[in-house]
Amino acid sequence: VTMAQLASREERPWWRDAVTYQIYPRSFADSNGDGIGDVEGIRSRLPYLKSLGIDAIWISPWYPSPQHDHGYDVSDYMDIEPAYGTLAQAEQLIKEAHDFGIKFIVDIVPNHTSSEHKWFKEALAAKPGSKERDRYMFRDGKGPNGELPPNNWEAVFGGPAWERVIEADGKPGQWYLHLFAVEQPDLNWENPKVEEAFEEILRFWLDRGVDGFRVDQPHAMGKAPGLPDHPDVERAGAGFIEGEASPPMWFQESVHPIFRKWRAILESYPGDRAMCGEAYVLPLSFMALWVRPDEFNQTFNFRFLDSEWKPEILFNSINESFEAFDGVGAPSTWVLSNHDIIRHASRMGGLTGRPTASNGIGPNDPQPDR
Repeated sequence: VTMAQLASREERPWWRDAVTYQIYPRSFADSNGDGIGDVEGIRSRLPYLKSLGIDAIWISPWYPSPQHDHGYDVSDYMDIEPAYGTLAQAEQLIKEAHDFGIKFIVDIVPNHTSSEHKWFKEALAAKPGSKERDRYMFRDGKGPNGELPPNNWEAVFGGPAWERVIEADGKPGQWYLHLFAVEQPDLNWENPKVEEAFEEILRFWLDRGVDGFRVDQPHAMGKAPGLPDHPDVERAGAGFIEGEASPPMWFQESVHPIFRKWRAILESYPGDRAMCGEAYVLPLSFMALWVRPDEFNQTFNFRFLDSEWKPEILFNSINESFEAFDGVGAPSTWVLSNHDIIRHASRMGGLTGRPTASNGIGPNDPQPDR
């Protein structure tokens, strides 16, 4: 045990053992009676949040968005969704959270934008091969008239991961990649302009006092050169098989230099700014590559989140976590639930497993055992 490990909580970076409370702004607190949660509602609840003993707030995407995917389809990364409030109100919330001793983490969505983002509108209006289209993953289709998708990739939300566009001449033309919803076109992280834009976005929020970022789908940002077919789509669908070779749309080595640059930006600011990645990477020994000392400070521990409420499963999950993350000097995040699954009290009450959890609990479904 090193002296650093024996240091008191006050001497360690706050994020190493912070209790972080997620807020989905639309449903948390409504200040004006319009039925939609908002920034002022969150601000009014800061005393309550402080009373819970939390150390940090993670706020789900609060940017302007058509809301096709609960705000994870961002149309402007440097403003606030009008239904939630204004940028000035957001800045005041960050300041007052700090006055209460609460750190503030914002969600960043770098794999894709909204199809309503100005970049994508410019891409649709531009010609194939243009610099506007190069911000995204536009490709010609296969077949005699380009009528087939460029490859066999499937979208996480169902169906093919490609959508064909109508060109300026009114005819079907190129296809664009969307690993998630059709309204979420994937960005091209081989384009330096995309990298530069997100570095500006990070600085924009750091300048406004945020203490860090929860990064959405960081393992999806890099794609294999040439965009080859998924070699095991019949078994894996849009996903991957744990312990086998990485599919061409997940876990590419090209993502790691991006996060090293981001970490350097965070460390250029005073205080302990932190990045937590939503890296759905398994086994945990592979996930640990995302939390090496110069990349993410933490990543979500999905093995622990997915574990059934059974002693032997939790025991094995915890031991695997310590082995994997201790190997790179990172803390494990003990994540019990998030916005993608039912809350952990319901799972512990007898409802187990991600497939059941993801769809919520209806009145005719089995109910948790209180």
